[in-house]
Amino acid sequence: MNEPDLSALDETAVAAGTQPPIEQSELGNEISELRAALDAAVLEQGRFRDEALRARAELDNVRKRAQRDVEAAHKFGMERFIEVFVPVKDSLDLGYDASKTAKDIDTLQEGIALTQQMFDSAFDKLGVQIVDPVGTRFDPARHQAMMTEPSSIVESGTVLRVMQKGYLLHDRLIRPAMVVVAKAPEGT
Repeated sequence: MNEPDLSALDETAVAAGTQPPIEQSELGNEISELRAALDAAVLEQGRFRDEALRARAELDNVRKRAQRDVEAAHKFGMERFIEVFVPVKDSLDLGYDASKTAKDIDTLQEGIALTQQMFDSAFDKLGVQIVDPVGTRFDPARHQAMMTEPSSIVESGTVLRVMQKGYLLHDRLIRPAMVVVAKAPEGT
């Protein structure tokens, strides 16, 4: 920065009293103070710029990491499901192979019962609940009425039979239970 030319002060303005006389030393001090303030502001601006660039880089890194995590979740999201159901598949395969040569149906039924238990255990591990509403009040939010049947044994609106079980995943309906619902007998 160039030093201002002090000789350029308007002598007439000073004489007229519209501009107070400025001493050279005062002007030099003021210029030094302004330079120091400018230098401090430039340093602070550089620090803020550096912080902004670092924050932008960190944000880009977080975005890229999140994108990789989402891609991995899509690619490997079924891994837990597969780990839980591979033993069930193995059991079904063994049961099928045994059914080809089995002479005793009781042994096959025992194997099927064990496989069903494995399925139920796998469902529990994954947070799946079976909706089997026999004897409960019909709930259109969880049940799908396939037909009605007159019944004098249970109250109208009660589920008599389940044609197909329903399933919940962490209390979210995956498939409603398909049911037969009781209605009042005709003529009553």
